[in-house]
Amino acid sequence: MTMTTHMDKYRTCIELTTKCLNECEFCLDACLNAIDVDQRIRCIELLRDCADICALTTKFMTRNSDFATEIANLCADICNACATECEKFDDPHCQPCAKLCRQCATECRNMAQS
Repeated sequence: MTMTTHMDKYRTCIELTTKCLNECEFCLDACLNAIDVDQRIRCIELLRDCADICALTTKFMTRNSDFATEIANLCADICNACATECEKFDDPHCQPCAKLCRQCATECRNMAQS
């Protein structure tokens, strides 16, 4: 019989939060350098929040914290808010970021409910 570790339980979620963190940082840099940066202030704020909560969520899951599910639910909320804002900008960095944020939110919710 194989023993399931907390890393097995969290593996997919950790992978997605790590990818989401990186995608948000990439999108953040692109938004900061966009011609219409003044119209992207909210997007930039949410990208920062999303990257930070993804990093924190990854840490909590990796160390099997008792609060991992609560942090994952918050991560899902922030990822969805970030996705909604990124979807407003039709460019090659915001659209993929929005898609990945939605995937991350779904996985965080699924993990928190399991």
